[in-house]
Amino acid sequence: MYNKIPLIALSLMTMLTFPSQSLAETVLERVARTGILNVSTRVDLVPYAYVNDEDKLVGYSVELIELIRETLSEEIGKDVQIKVIVDDTLDERISSLLNREVDIACDTTFTWQRDRFVDFSLAYGVSGIKVFVKEDNNLSSPDSFKNKRIAIIESVLSPEAIKVIESQVTVVNVDSIQAGIKAVEDGEVDGFAFDGTILEGTRQTLTNPDAYKVVPEESYFKHGIACMVPEQDSTFLNLVNLTIGKLMDGYIRGDSRYVEMVNRYFGENGIVPFEPARIKDFFEIMIITREQIPPEQ
Repeated sequence: MYNKIPLIALSLMTMLTFPSQSLAETVLERVARTGILNVSTRVDLVPYAYVNDEDKLVGYSVELIELIRETLSEEIGKDVQIKVIVDDTLDERISSLLNREVDIACDTTFTWQRDRFVDFSLAYGVSGIKVFVKEDNNLSSPDSFKNKRIAIIESVLSPEAIKVIESQVTVVNVDSIQAGIKAVEDGEVDGFAFDGTILEGTRQTLTNPDAYKVVPEESYFKHGIACMVPEQDSTFLNLVNLTIGKLMDGYIRGDSRYVEMVNRYFGENGIVPFEPARIKDFFEIMIITREQIPPEQ
């Protein structure tokens, strides 16, 4: 469904150029020495990581990173600061992890191809591919996309995936979320296929959101949203997974901090609402793949 990383050769060259880095400090060792956790992020992924009206970086993943920072501080017994590094493309994010320029990058879909170069955390959210279209059309079912022009970001979603939905669709490549949205606004394409949660969050930021919709109700393809960390650093990966597990367990148990955090983005009055039962079911499925989270002492 998803394309191979376009700069995979460059990534391999990076690994060969810096072989000693994987044998050097672990993330915990370096953070203990510097007091800084380097985080790669995007700033246009509503509701995961985005800049709000107050010019502040916010979002579900941003709050998750804060939880990870707290867990890390407790683990090393030292206050930890977050340094944000904006990487606009997936290639940049993976290269930053390979070079050990960053320690963690979230809001990423697991693929086996990407897993060759980085390690993935537990999924802390689930989404899928939907299509951003104008409100006044009848596009939704696979048949309705026949002979229509659909924009994609080819480094994220392969043309073959759209062809599975409708073999006679015309695929138009764009280089960013903003370009895909604008192509629909300008009538250059009939729809823009991307992560449905991000499309709905982005739709709400438009000056005329009601002129558009995100279809269909159920995603064409589903995928988990996870964090990437450097390979061969199981201690840090375990710490990240424990933090995600505590978030999920806290939501299920009704811990106000975690419930309020999730609801800010996905609750009834959140940016992209989901039924609480669906959130709880997903969290429970993820938790039972690991050890139960012990109660707070």
